[in-house]
Amino acid sequence: RTGAATNVIFGLALGYKSVIIPIFAIAISIFVSFSFAAMYGVVVAALGMLSTIATGLAIDAYGPISDNAGGIAEMAGMSHRIRERTDALDAAGNTTAAIGKGFAIGSAALVSLALFGAFVSRAGVTTVDVLTPKVFIGLIVGAMLPYWFSAMTMKSVGSAALKMVEEVRRQFNTIPGLMEGTAKPDYATCVTISTDASIKEMIPPGALVMLTPLIVGIFFGVETLSGVLAGSLVSGVQVINVWYPLSAACNTININS
Repeated sequence: RTGAATNVIFGLALGYKSVIIPIFAIAISIFVSFSFAAMYGVVVAALGMLSTIATGLAIDAYGPISDNAGGIAEMAGMSHRIRERTDALDAAGNTTAAIGKGFAIGSAALVSLALFGAFVSRAGVTTVDVLTPKVFIGLIVGAMLPYWFSAMTMKSVGSAALKMVEEVRRQFNTIPGLMEGTAKPDYATCVTISTDASIKEMIPPGALVMLTPLIVGIFFGVETLSGVLAGSLVSGVQVINVWYPLSAACNTININS
């Protein structure tokens, strides 16, 4: 009703608000499982949540299948009713998949904590003192990493979208009859652009995730690396709980409007 700006604002508010309940649930799960069996209890809790991940992934695949079916129907020139039905199925799949993604986020947090415990045990770190400058520096750097990763992936999406827009404009300008609907567009080029961008643009974020622990551990030691891992664990759980409800809310607003 009031434009895209208010949709983004309310979506951000919903995303930030959606962090509260999952974080409390994860905190309670960690506290209870650790109280019963220390770090082994956390590992068992993570395995318990991962046992349902197959169902969540199956439900999550329902949406893209419907979306691709709608795209094929549109490119084949079929009735607009088919596209409307596939969009409704896609929305239903996304709504149902949100439940499974909640379990995935919780299990990822528990598994990350278990891996952090394994790292601390293997490295022989008895205590991680936050007041130590090396550890505190690692904490703030680790808390920054999920935002850096998100920025890189979002920029990659924007770059890929820009290339796609430029290709669409080129086809409209060079293919006669495309604007009037009498000629078919070059779908293969668009698919090639999106495929190449999706593969190449993920190299820098992947390198960031893989190289950061190695660089920090080699040059700054185990204590700083412990802080980086702890900071990225805490910050990453918050970021993922913000952005997925935000995107789902924006999609819902768009569908309803």
